[in-house]
Amino acid sequence: MSKPPRGLGKGLGALLGDSDLTQIRKPVEYINKTVVTSDEHKGSADIMLIPVDMIEPNPFQPRTTFDTAALEELSESIRTLGLIQPITVRKKASDRYQIISGERRFRASRLAGLTEIPAYIRDTNDQGMLEMAIVENIQRENLDPIEVALSYQRLIEECSLTQEQMASRVGKKRASVTNFLRLLKLPAKVQHDLKVGLLSVGHAKVLLGIEDPEIQEKLCDLTIKEELSVRQLEDKIRKASKPETSGHEEQELPDEYFQVLELVGKYFSKDISLKRSPAGKGTMTIRFDSDQEIQKFLKALNSSNI
Repeated sequence: MSKPPRGLGKGLGALLGDSDLTQIRKPVEYINKTVVTSDEHKGSADIMLIPVDMIEPNPFQPRTTFDTAALEELSESIRTLGLIQPITVRKKASDRYQIISGERRFRASRLAGLTEIPAYIRDTNDQGMLEMAIVENIQRENLDPIEVALSYQRLIEECSLTQEQMASRVGKKRASVTNFLRLLKLPAKVQHDLKVGLLSVGHAKVLLGIEDPEIQEKLCDLTIKEELSVRQLEDKIRKASKPETSGHEEQELPDEYFQVLELVGKYFSKDISLKRSPAGKGTMTIRFDSDQEIQKFLKALNSSNI
């Protein structure tokens, strides 16, 4: 069942208006990336272009059905913006690659008519080398914010690291790592504009404070069109939302709050949010998809695993 459209609120509706804010976006291109052929095997930290007819699904993929409408929607996004988040594969034979993660992106890319797609090639038998390669990749100075966020995500998912362990590996504060990972929750259009430099990380952090993806996209377009600074974007949103807020100004959360978000969030498929006032009071909102998630969380509480 499709979700009913969410209103913008009187303030934000007035701010965005009915004007056409749509930006003309060029698909993301992976410049100077080599197309992998049967004679080549590249490092697992680099993004390589692989012909789609050399890629096959993972037979151990737990997901057996893919929502057709969602695939069509993602396919249309890929046609417009390109594939922003590469898939991960392993080399199976001289001219065959098997998907480790990203089958939905692979299917949508094929549906969009792509003949080759960006991918990481992982040597599944050498996790230590993979970890070092990704960390080295993160330390490059020319990575865009989305590339950094994807590298962090790979360390967590493919090297089985916690956010705290990963922060130690890359020499960053845990809060900084968490903020980069949150960028991957933004709509594809906003990620695209971050990737190509039309939007800054500071702007993205402001947009993350808005829950509705549609409003995030429109505010992104407004920022680019009017060349708003981060402070100007904050001011516009604050003024537009003032009648609907309690008047408490949110502050940057201390590190221990991010630990709470990580510990509790791993039991739920939806994002959880935590807001804190200057006086130290606040709210934590947990969204869940099923009774099973609540039961899983309760079981962890009862066994003192949290």
